[in-house]
Amino acid sequence: MRHIISILLENESGALSRVSGLFSARAFNIESLTVAPTEDPSLSRMTIVSVGSDDIIEQITKQLNKLIEVVKVVDLSEAAHVERELMLVKVRATGKDREEMKRIADIFRGRIIDVTESTYVMELTGNTAKLDAFLEAIGSTLIIETVRTGVCGIGRGDRILKV
Repeated sequence: MRHIISILLENESGALSRVSGLFSARAFNIESLTVAPTEDPSLSRMTIVSVGSDDIIEQITKQLNKLIEVVKVVDLSEAAHVERELMLVKVRATGKDREEMKRIADIFRGRIIDVTESTYVMELTGNTAKLDAFLEAIGSTLIIETVRTGVCGIGRGDRILKV
């Protein structure tokens, strides 16, 4: 099962290394990882997406809570949450493909943010499935380069990750 683990940790050097090291020490894969400071500059929020059984994720969560830098850990997948990912895609856009790329971007609510004579750079946000569907709709022959941020997520309603 896919899990989105949100971690509030002290914003100091080496914290990211210790958290990711915990995963690698247990031969557990991280599918995506995002980290940035929060509204409190002394804290960072890390979001990790990983696939594993509930038991394995529970064990990792317990191990994360033992790290000194970690303030709080929440598995967002356990309750209602909102998740998004940002993707930038550079595509070939010449001849008839130019209009087709514009049309596909509109369908997926993407924006063309850079235009040259032969390429477009498009920006999309959404869940992972939406971004994957967009790439499939374009087709691999027109894609030049893809950059994705990884998932970030937040609990819905009263569910918060704060000290």
